Amino acid sequence: MPALEVPRTLAQALDAAWLTKALEPLTGGVPVTAVETVEVIKTVATKVRFVATFEGGQAALCLKGLLDVDPQMAKGGPTTVLEADFYDKLAPHLQVRVPDCVGTVVDREDPMGVVIMRDVIAQGGRFCTALEAFTADEAAASLDQLAQLNVRRDLLDASPWVRRRIAELARGEYVPEPLLQEMLNGPRGEGLSERTRDASLLMAGMRALAERDEHLPQMLVHGDSHAGNIFRTAAGPGLIDWQLLQRGGWALDVAYHIAAVLPVEVAEREERALLNHYLETFRGLGGEPPDPETAWAQYRMAPVYGYFLWSITRRVDPAIINVFVGRLGASVTRHDSYRLLGL
Repeated sequence: MPALEVPRTLAQALDAAWLTKALEPLTGGVPVTAVETVEVIKTVATKVRFVATFEGGQAALCLKGLLDVDPQMAKGGPTTVLEADFYDKLAPHLQVRVPDCVGTVVDREDPMGVVIMRDVIAQGGRFCTALEAFTADEAAASLDQLAQLNVRRDLLDASPWVRRRIAELARGEYVPEPLLQEMLNGPRGEGLSERTRDASLLMAGMRALAERDEHLPQMLVHGDSHAGNIFRTAAGPGLIDWQLLQRGGWALDVAYHIAAVLPVEVAEREERALLNHYLETFRGLGGEPPDPETAWAQYRMAPVYGYFLWSITRRVDPAIINVFVGRLGASVTRHDSYRLLGL
């Protein structure tokens, strides 16, 4: 809907006149007569659950966007456009369980977008919390969803707009090395070895991983597969938050997911079996996974990706950052990922 302005505030997003136009694909364009706010969840992006009343019915919905943010956070606008494009262009063709999208509004010139979805909670679903510890069986179920995504190389081939975000992250100066070292020397790096906490090694590891990943079969990759981006329904788990959607190797998703959702001692015990489960699922969906030993080597290198993401993170609750840096850093340590990457 290029003619419809993307809301920049919560008040604009819940305006009945604006929603009348935004919800036209759902309502046929009849006026929205009332809007009841159910819940506002504000992290980096804002998710607002609301009920829209219009002639002929009501709808329980959730709108996601960068609302009431400062100029620095508004620079993340392109990621909201990417997420809207996922729901518009890819989700209808995937077997991955995602919220039902009823509309997107995008401004590509001053990049910003919002997504309006059916309210998963009103439908009986539940969103996992970021620090929710999974069982091995729960991790296997969410790995099945990642396999459904990763296997669709046909969709990736037809989607040149899906970029190699790992390469962009590896090149970017998101956090200067001295500041990153200071952060890793603080509470987030507590308990990790000096080598794992070495900021220069981490940055070099990310560059080396990105270079190796470029030469692997490229797949659709979620890119941020921690527990906070999983929801549960009676039919099984699903995936949300597509702002780091990218093309890359399957291990970026799998190594990140296993290390992030499982307590360290469970990951140590279960990860090889979970990797084998993923490879079997991927093969069963028609994919051609590498042989088990090659896959194990790729998996052991890949934790550097998730560890880097959380090491540079600043605008999230420190308690969450510390747990993820600890879990992912422990994975980098036990797999000697830096050495495998030639460092």
